[in-house]
Amino acid sequence: MIEWRPNAPKWLQMAEVLKQRIADGTYPPDTQLPSQHELVAEFDVAPNTAQKVLTRLRQEGVAYSVQGIGTFVKPPEQAGE
Repeated sequence: MIEWRPNAPKWLQMAEVLKQRIADGTYPPDTQLPSQHELVAEFDVAPNTAQKVLTRLRQEGVAYSVQGIGTFVKPPEQAGE
């Protein structure tokens, strides 16, 4: 369980955790990230908060979505696009 810092929104802290997991190889390129439902269960947050995390990772170019399937880690050569 994450220890929440009071000076940052939970969704930003969750995004940091997921980016760290991507960096350390827990989620290699082209692997599926946890779903919104899985993030809600793991971090004990509202569905809207979990959705913000996935949206943020896509906006930062760290992840991409496949409609009807999920959100995946972008390969390093494509990250940031």
